[in-house]
Amino acid sequence: MLANNLTQSSDHQDQRPPAAGPLLGASLEALTAWAQQHSQPAYRGKQLHQWIYQKGARSLTEISVLPKQWRQAVAHIPIGRSALHYRSEAPDGAVKFLLKLTDNQVIETVGIPTAKRLTVCVSSQVGCPMACNFCATGKGGFIRNLQTHEIVDQVLTVQEDFQRRVSHIVFMGMGEPLLNPDSVIAAIHCLNQDVGISQRSITLSTVGIPGRIQQLAAHHLQVTLAVSLHASNQTQREQLIPSARPYRIEALLDECRDYVRLTGRRVTFEYILLAGLNDCPEHAAELASHLRGFQSHINLIPYNPIAEADYKRPSYKRIRAFVQQLETRNIAVSVRYSRGLDKEAACGQLRASVADQNSPAH
Repeated sequence: MLANNLTQSSDHQDQRPPAAGPLLGASLEALTAWAQQHSQPAYRGKQLHQWIYQKGARSLTEISVLPKQWRQAVAHIPIGRSALHYRSEAPDGAVKFLLKLTDNQVIETVGIPTAKRLTVCVSSQVGCPMACNFCATGKGGFIRNLQTHEIVDQVLTVQEDFQRRVSHIVFMGMGEPLLNPDSVIAAIHCLNQDVGISQRSITLSTVGIPGRIQQLAAHHLQVTLAVSLHASNQTQREQLIPSARPYRIEALLDECRDYVRLTGRRVTFEYILLAGLNDCPEHAAELASHLRGFQSHINLIPYNPIAEADYKRPSYKRIRAFVQQLETRNIAVSVRYSRGLDKEAACGQLRASVADQNSPAH
């Protein structure tokens, strides 16, 4: 049985870095308390906070404003930054990063720039247990949850590489965020309060875990909830998402309605269009019937191919026909064409492949 601990996660302000670190993910208050525990004046907390979150310090020895003797005494305590293992840039400007963690596991994150935005697609787990059969991450299985500092580090890495501030974050990388709730919610607070990214600019994507969406609502976050629906009926959803078998689509949608009622925020539904499978007019009509009167928005995502699956992307004509079927039924809809397709950095393509793991950063 899944641990039902979402409501037990601590507020960001109450978190304290452990005695031996890592410090990344700790608030200003936590860093101040930590410095005082090490017999330093309170203002050291502000210095630590500035160097960790604004200057990108990777070790305490780099923080030149700290007394040299103290720096040497705490040099063994990690800040919590991951090593860049591989970097690949797509022709459209999206950049895929493979980051090596302290246990040598590798995760992916993607920086997606536009003229006005810099979005980071963040991973929440090493691998993913949901086993969606159109997704490269799910094909690789699940290894472990990411810790808070490993999530925040992804955003800092992209920000440093692009030399511009990150404006938006999407938890749409490797993993199911609601199976790692404590670290994900702590990371959201940190990214908001310490890195300075508005919660309204953060999207959390989930396949749907029984009870977890309603529990998420209890935290009263201002993030956008995106639910990966991908099918208009239970039979088809089970075919695409094996983990959906015990969680019927009707129950999932009821929980989403509760989320809207509790938070006042609409839900986005992600729907991957697979040629000849879920892109027919009757599927659009069925989908619309589920969402009639729902405070929601549908993001249609034309399938991004992976080697492990034989699905195809629909033609432009089929995509437009699906959109029109929804629009005629007054359903809010948009089409999202993923960036980074040429470098396997697009939606559903993220993986830490053996070839990439053996390649140096460049």
